[in-house]
Amino acid sequence: QVQLVESGGGLVQPGGSLRLSCKASGNIYSVNDMSWYRQAPGKERELVASITEDGRTTYADPAKGRFTISRDNAWNTVDLQMNALRTEDRAVYYCHAKILYRDGSYVPRGDYWGQGTQVTVSL
Repeated sequence: QVQLVESGGGLVQPGGSLRLSCKASGNIYSVNDMSWYRQAPGKERELVASITEDGRTTYADPAKGRFTISRDNAWNTVDLQMNALRTEDRAVYYCHAKILYRDGSYVPRGDYWGQGTQVTVSL
């Protein structure tokens, strides 16, 4: 079984910073793409940033220039450094990963989500 566990959300003032972390654990063979999504109240879940296993990154327009995604393949972790936060960044942030896991002699691939961590940007 594979789990993603996030940490690092909280309340911050506009212009402030937060760092989100996510760790994948379980019977993992390898972790492919890792991403951060967010879902604001009344809106659909949207991609914030993603990173491939070899470190190539992609950012949604709202995140460009303010957020940085990084990963540590040795620890199966992905972080999201968020700077210059705005009130419109308020959302539940979810970690997502495409993971190859061991299942007996098989190595199937699964898509996994974390439980979500709340980010609130407010005075």
